[in-house]
Amino acid sequence: MWERTLQDLIRGLRANKRDDAKFIAQAVDEIRQEIKSKDMELKAGAVLKLTYLEMLGYDMSWASFHVVEVMSSPKYHLKAVGYLAASQSFGPDTDVLMLTTNLLKKDLTSNPNDIAISLNGLSHTVSPDLARDLSHDVVTMLNHSKPYIRKRAIIAVYKALVKYPEATPFAISRLKEKLEDQDSGVVATTINVLCEMVRREPRDYLSLAPQLFHLMTTSSNNWMLIKIIKLFGFLSPYEPRLVKKLQPPITELISTTPAISLLYECVHTCIVGGMLRQASGDSLAELCVTKLAAFLQDPDQNLKYIALLALAKIVPTHRNLVAEYQDMILSSIGDQDLSIRMRALDLLSAMVTRDNLQSIVQQLLSYLVRSDSSPFPAAAQSLSHNIASSTSDGAGPTLSPSQLSSYRIILVRRILEICSYDTYDNVVDFQWYLTVLLDLTHIASVKVGDQIREQLVDIVARVRGVKRWAVELMTRLLRDETFLANSQEEGSCAEVLWAAAWICGENSRWCFFLSRLLSRRNFYHIFFTQMSRFLPPRPLGPTFKLQ
Repeated sequence: MWERTLQDLIRGLRANKRDDAKFIAQAVDEIRQEIKSKDMELKAGAVLKLTYLEMLGYDMSWASFHVVEVMSSPKYHLKAVGYLAASQSFGPDTDVLMLTTNLLKKDLTSNPNDIAISLNGLSHTVSPDLARDLSHDVVTMLNHSKPYIRKRAIIAVYKALVKYPEATPFAISRLKEKLEDQDSGVVATTINVLCEMVRREPRDYLSLAPQLFHLMTTSSNNWMLIKIIKLFGFLSPYEPRLVKKLQPPITELISTTPAISLLYECVHTCIVGGMLRQASGDSLAELCVTKLAAFLQDPDQNLKYIALLALAKIVPTHRNLVAEYQDMILSSIGDQDLSIRMRALDLLSAMVTRDNLQSIVQQLLSYLVRSDSSPFPAAAQSLSHNIASSTSDGAGPTLSPSQLSSYRIILVRRILEICSYDTYDNVVDFQWYLTVLLDLTHIASVKVGDQIREQLVDIVARVRGVKRWAVELMTRLLRDETFLANSQEEGSCAEVLWAAAWICGENSRWCFFLSRLLSRRNFYHIFFTQMSRFLPPRPLGPTFKLQ
């Protein structure tokens, strides 16, 4: 015989794990019978069990009308079951939702307990029609004598305004009053709701700035301060006078607060609020960069990540301040956390100038240099190595990020991107950059030869003063027997030989280097024997000019 309690249903599910589908089908049949009962206690018990099954993924939409019946019960413990089931199962397309309008209106004028559960239920089930019909009733609850009712009403007002924005002008004036509520929990709830509303249309909430500023300078609640600071981050771009007003208190918070979450929110607001762009923002920017640099040395990976994100946003206005910590940022390039490595690369890309390009590139190149002669592991080998290391309680060594082909190709491409940015605007010594490209050809160990080839050809075609140096470099490459012998291996940059052939052929007047460094026999061997193995006929054409 089927037991009618939720506890027995759960025990039965645990006892029938091997054939739970049959057990649940039998249980649902029993629930269908119980839910039709005129006994409200039995009906509520059936709804409660059905709600539990719905949480496991079983449909209960067929019982929506019975849920409304339980919601209308005058007994609190039964009404609570009905509202719980509605919150769990009702959606915007639930057809019986329109039947709850009068029920909610009635419950919102009942005793505090009924008001509380009706506000909770409305927050989960509100639809555009319910929001339109009940918005005024919910806003009225903002003045209830019980603080826990006011807090629930604030949340319900927000949910109603999302569905029915036309009620916003009426509701905002009442929400504004709650910023001065005697209960700190009500004030905190109001701040949280406003934080979500302001991000949608900040201009409509500029009138709240004086009250928010008063709360920011008088409150000691860090979590509420975080939300207030975030609010000012939304408002500041639309009211320039706020920037000057906010600088002193935010500077004091950054300097004195021990709360890292509050500190970061202050720094972020300074960035997005435009405070660092002001004439008086240099000292504030220096303070922000100093605090963020401290995060980079923290063992907490989350702090490193948010510091790199924030510094990347400060670079456009104060690149010189961020550049002071270049070595610290470069150390993150070798971090074991991929997300930190990528954010560090993004930050370095934004930091590049004509003055620091060479130092940044040289340090990035150092990560690509092999520490030994062993080949880099394939993806499957890397994965198996990591699994073995994790199962041995960390006793085994972990792979260096620079050994991973996926990361090496990112590093090489990033070097190529930052050097070629804006048509090589930051490159002041093209002989140096040609040497870098040749170094990448030898140490990349990933398939980037086509990109290196394109840049070699592009530079030689653009910059007349490097043609002679380019011919000399390409000659060195062409006589490198090890490189030629390994050109068919995985990860080789054999495509660069196309550029070598083109450069030497198009600039044959400088090819006295060839006659000096190569014998005629070696010349023919390189161009017509070695290169023809892997290059199409097209790049060999220019070499005939050398004969």
